[in-house]
Amino acid sequence: MLKSHKIPAPTHSESMISSGKPKLTGLKVLVIDDSKTIRRTAETLLTKEGCEVFTAVDGFDALSKIADHQPDIVFVDIMMPRLDGYQTCSLIKHNKVFKQIPVIMLSSKDGLFDRARGRIVGSEHYLTKPFTKDELLGAIEAHVGK
Repeated sequence: MLKSHKIPAPTHSESMISSGKPKLTGLKVLVIDDSKTIRRTAETLLTKEGCEVFTAVDGFDALSKIADHQPDIVFVDIMMPRLDGYQTCSLIKHNKVFKQIPVIMLSSKDGLFDRARGRIVGSEHYLTKPFTKDELLGAIEAHVGK
């Protein structure tokens, strides 16, 4: 592998733009999960990338936050009390105002049935928990036209 020593080091402002990754500053993300650990992990990772992150503990909590904040993308856990991820995704996708928002399903299960059911209710992507920073950012990059 050849290294070129003639390329100047990036300036501070150039280094703030992540290499090859979308600039996520100002991107509004809603993370819906009944696990405080998952909400905090996603919030920490995404905030460091410049996202404005909102969290909700279940589908009912999420519906009001979607109306209030109009996120650019939604991550939703499948297994939640009261209103699960499939029901939440379906409600988002059947709403004329919010149906264009990409919904990414989160689950500790990696089954074909769960993935298929997620697609049926309108989700764009499926991540298995625990997810990595790269998986989270990759899902955003693939589904948000910024």
